[in-house]
Amino acid sequence: MKTLLIVIISLTTYKTNIMDIETATFGSGCFWCTEAIFQEVKGVNSVESGYMGGKTINPTYEQICSGKTMHAEVIQVKFDRNIISFEELLEIFWKTHDPTTLNQQGADKGTQYRSVVFYHSEKQKIKAENYKQKLQNAEIWENPIVTEISKYSKFYKADSYHQDYYSTNKKSNSYCSFVINPKVEKFKKVFKDKLK
Repeated sequence: MKTLLIVIISLTTYKTNIMDIETATFGSGCFWCTEAIFQEVKGVNSVESGYMGGKTINPTYEQICSGKTMHAEVIQVKFDRNIISFEELLEIFWKTHDPTTLNQQGADKGTQYRSVVFYHSEKQKIKAENYKQKLQNAEIWENPIVTEISKYSKFYKADSYHQDYYSTNKKSNSYCSFVINPKVEKFKKVFKDKLK
């Protein structure tokens, strides 16, 4: 009887935890950079790099890089809303890239590098639009925010060598050393209270 009770309690706890997990999808330039930042966030259970917002079915990385598929490089984040809110993720998203440069982040240029929030629900849409307006009103940036807010569409997971790119390649890849590492270090200083 005790064993059965433990199993029932465990299943109930597991079900509750699953119900508390929400999905967010962000594009803010190269997904290697964005993934490296969000993997450090407390309450984030997983981060996958991939593509969204285009027309081509099962696009390859080479097709994405051409800019012709109209997909954005994105990360899909699974997070526990009891630990971190969607609004807090939006704050991290907007403060860790330049949302005023159309189809560009630094030297990376093309529609695949656009700033975009793909919302998964009407609540996420409203929260993203309100947060964007709040930032625009605050005039934090000299230029207007060009971040696109679009409905979630088919997510195509990137090839395995794109997953965990920074943690796998940070010691051997110059892009990791010169581009991703400074962004991660800056993020850690600004968002100390959000780190795992």
